[in-house]
Amino acid sequence: MVLPIVAYGDPVLRKVGKEIEKDFPKLDELIENMWETMYNASGVGLAAPQIGLPLRLFIVDATPFAEDDDLTDAEQKTLEGFKKVFINAKIKEETGKDWAFNEGCLSIPDVREDVSRKDTITITYCDGDFKEHTETYDGVLARIIQHEYDHIEGILFTDKLSSLKKRLLKGRLANISKGKIKVEYRMRFPNMKKAR
Repeated sequence: MVLPIVAYGDPVLRKVGKEIEKDFPKLDELIENMWETMYNASGVGLAAPQIGLPLRLFIVDATPFAEDDDLTDAEQKTLEGFKKVFINAKIKEETGKDWAFNEGCLSIPDVREDVSRKDTITITYCDGDFKEHTETYDGVLARIIQHEYDHIEGILFTDKLSSLKKRLLKGRLANISKGKIKVEYRMRFPNMKKAR
């Protein structure tokens, strides 16, 4: 089922996600709905807070980036078919050099900005079967995972921008929260005026 994506300004996007227990009710169904919602919105990642649930859960399908001609063959191969569920993730380490990459977010449509992040991460998480993994990622994959991980920590990519950039975006972000934006997928806007 395609769920509405929560827009910028909703308090749920600022909550630190709660850990998920193994017996969480209908977890498989929730994950399936998240995949459908993400693909419907042409996203490469989606976190539970973006569908209104303050949980430590996000999904990533980096396959669309495998088409990017700016990447090396090795990078494209790594991204191709990379599809994972991350439950109760914890980034253990962020290393390497800072690099800027143009990011967007399904909760903040039509806003894209360069965000600087470390290029390598080590993360522990459980997959959909609650098997635990510790893995290291770099480049674009690390970037996508860091972006989604921030969501379960109550952080948005716009928080990482300079104060000048934030001031310049203020009006656009306010309009997004009020639903004054044209978007191709279902959204829930926190400050939309109810029609009388």
